[in-house]
Amino acid sequence: MLTLSGLDKVYRTGTFGTSDLHAVRQVSLDVQRGEVVSLIGESGSGKSTIGKMVLHLLSSTGGTITFDGRDVTKLGFRARRDYYRKVQGVFQDPFSSFNPIYKVDRTFETLRRSYFPRVSSASWREKLDDALAAVTLEPGDILGKYPHQLSGGQLQRLLIARALLLDIELLVADEIISMLDASTRIDVLNLLGELKGRGLGILFVTHDLSLGNYVSDRVVILYKGRVVERGDTSAVFDDPLHPYTRDLLASVPHLDRTWEEVEAQEAERTRRLAGRCLYHEDITAQGRSLGDEAEAVGGVPNGLGLVEHAPGHFVGCFRKAAEEECPAGPAVKP
Repeated sequence: MLTLSGLDKVYRTGTFGTSDLHAVRQVSLDVQRGEVVSLIGESGSGKSTIGKMVLHLLSSTGGTITFDGRDVTKLGFRARRDYYRKVQGVFQDPFSSFNPIYKVDRTFETLRRSYFPRVSSASWREKLDDALAAVTLEPGDILGKYPHQLSGGQLQRLLIARALLLDIELLVADEIISMLDASTRIDVLNLLGELKGRGLGILFVTHDLSLGNYVSDRVVILYKGRVVERGDTSAVFDDPLHPYTRDLLASVPHLDRTWEEVEAQEAERTRRLAGRCLYHEDITAQGRSLGDEAEAVGGVPNGLGLVEHAPGHFVGCFRKAAEEECPAGPAVKP
């Protein structure tokens, strides 16, 4: 349904815009109907930037965004309006999405005027009630109130209901539960699971590994703007290959294991993979020379691509930053 191919975002920085900041580097991924794909990474890894480019809140510098087989990288006003009928986003701070001087009803009325001007009041109210019911909200408890009279969880579910009124096919959920308390978080996560069951595709942006593991079918691990590893959630979490992914998972407490056991397991992985780079090893095993690297990984240059090391499990070069050397040695430095 959604496909990103070689997506780039470069910001001009400095007093006179003479420097470049590569926020996103050659990112490729896809989201299918009825699945949750998580973008996981620390702050500054580029995950929210990717979400905003999908939503056309930011323009891309390079690469393509395809939705339902159509290139939507560049859209005019009318085409973008149609695009938003199918693709919507919900963001981290629900309070900032509502004007505090208006009742929350205004959010739905604005949507009605823009997309459903000919729908009768009775039909619209029925449609609105159905959308609120889908996110487990009672109209009588919500409508007619100001944002400060509702909780963060209620406001977040209101935003999801607003998106559902458009019969969307893809939801970009950007850190949507990071400001919610623990009891409310599980409600929103379970709601995403229900929406997935109805065929909605979800791009879930998070820095929380446990959330990604709980809700995702597939995960994409980002570091400094590039994808270092991606694949089925169980494959990536059970057998992390890239050093950055291993560092992330090793830092998470485990209820069923002590820190000593976790550290011992990671030490064994480190020993087994020391001085190696599975990315370059797999390219060489394909009978390609390092000079043909871009061709071997679908035309992605400079060691930014991925290879399928195991079925459904992709990994990139083991260097972490663009300026670093591949741990396999200078001979394979990208």
